[in-house]
Amino acid sequence: MAKYTLTFSFFFLMFNYSPSISASTIHSNHQPINFQIELLHWKDVNQIIPKNSVFTVIDVETGKSFDVQRRAGSHHADVQPLTRKDTKVMKEIYHGHWSWRRRAILILAENRLLAASMHGMPHGAGALENGFPGHFCIHFAGSTTHRTERSDLSHQLMIMKAAGKIDDYLAGANPFQVADALLVFIKNGDKALIKKVALTEKKYLKKQINKIDKIETLRWNRKDNIEDGANDLTITIPVELQLYIKESGRVNTKISFQLVRTSPLAPWKINIDDLISIINETQKEEKKK
Repeated sequence: MAKYTLTFSFFFLMFNYSPSISASTIHSNHQPINFQIELLHWKDVNQIIPKNSVFTVIDVETGKSFDVQRRAGSHHADVQPLTRKDTKVMKEIYHGHWSWRRRAILILAENRLLAASMHGMPHGAGALENGFPGHFCIHFAGSTTHRTERSDLSHQLMIMKAAGKIDDYLAGANPFQVADALLVFIKNGDKALIKKVALTEKKYLKKQINKIDKIETLRWNRKDNIEDGANDLTITIPVELQLYIKESGRVNTKISFQLVRTSPLAPWKINIDDLISIINETQKEEKKK
């Protein structure tokens, strides 16, 4: 299958990644490609990319692409880079380090573009001579994990990003969903998405968001009461956090996120100042040691 890295990078820059692009085509091997991005359920995608099929993965952020083969997977696709060159491109997308972080991607299969999400961690078995020690997972709408048979929130949010639906989701999300979304965006290291929901009383939001880079891994637990905040303009949500902060190590803490909106119809925003304070204080304590 031909690579589309340069072509797709050009089109993403030209259209600023708009999923509402009218159907356009380019020609490779005389086959037209539909630029209308499709958000399909896994049961439908399962038929489009059957086991042993080969297709192209396109990273939404960078426009880089590589070919993969689906090897297995019943609730999502277990895939492997097709060649060593494909493995190299995938690792470049993850800045030279394999990672569990989810990334928004598009799948080019049967000349269609499908919204999806991948992680970048080799695991399990692998069968191709590609320099990739195992396989990785690609999720679609309706996909679940093999272990829990539940949808993975991180993957589902990245799928919505790939489909251009993330703004619609955040606009209609309740405050608890917004809190979870922020933590997912932090976990995935996605600054552009963090910026969509974050607030700060500090001078520069971008500067505060950059400090979040110090968080390498993140887990959280919170109680959910959907009725709380239904008609309010502010709400406080307590969350238990397990963080791993660069140069500081593991931190277990509790935080109360403050969420606000300008009207009952406006989207919720979340103040990140307390989280930034935890990062700053942890690093100060580490320097004292």
